[in-house]
Amino acid sequence: MRNRGTTTAPVVEVTEVTKTYPGSGGVRALDGVSVAFAAGTFCSVMGPSGSGKSTLLHCSAGLDRPDSGQVRLAGREIGNLREPRLTEERRRRVGFVFQSYNLMDSLSVWHNVLLPQRLAGVRPDKTWAREVISRVGLAGREDRRPGQLSGGQRQRVALARALAARPEIIFADEPTGALDLTSGREVLTLLREAVNELGTALVMVTHDPAAAAWADRVVFLADGQLVAELADPTAEKVAAQMMAVSAR
Repeated sequence: MRNRGTTTAPVVEVTEVTKTYPGSGGVRALDGVSVAFAAGTFCSVMGPSGSGKSTLLHCSAGLDRPDSGQVRLAGREIGNLREPRLTEERRRRVGFVFQSYNLMDSLSVWHNVLLPQRLAGVRPDKTWAREVISRVGLAGREDRRPGQLSGGQRQRVALARALAARPEIIFADEPTGALDLTSGREVLTLLREAVNELGTALVMVTHDPAAAAWADRVVFLADGQLVAELADPTAEKVAAQMMAVSAR
């Protein structure tokens, strides 16, 4: 079930952001993009290969710095923050779920889930961590290491790790891309529940129209620009819009 909107101020607000990568003539990955992500909403980001999807995700999350424009996290401009202050803000407010999981193979499920909070110097809320692990269906597997889990289970650990810190926003880059249909649907269900039940803002990059349709809205990028948006998406509407964007 989707949320029908919110009057909450944006958790992340991107304004006229540009980003060019060095190379032969320079590659402009983002070209004046403006978009906002509010609490309790799920936004999918789509576009052809090289359209700027991952760059938008990284700039919005404070993992990369734009060349110009502003990125505001919880109302604060983060583009000019120096390390380690930027890292502190990111660890306190932002969660990440990536296709490659980014788990520590030498650590158990339990210690992987608690790792970001410990790196941030925050005392972990172990009661909440246990609840999150249970919610993602991994109760009883806390002592296992990533190599002992399936791909779908590893992605659930990555999601539990993000949720354990109670972030204001979660960024997910192709979180179902390496999963089978059943595991992918389970992960999307958990992401949707994080939005509906916990009020988390969620931004997901995907190439899959069926996955994108779980969102409240879908924004489309092409050549580094935001070129279209769909509210209340269906897989069919997303696929049709994606074809139109790709044909530009």
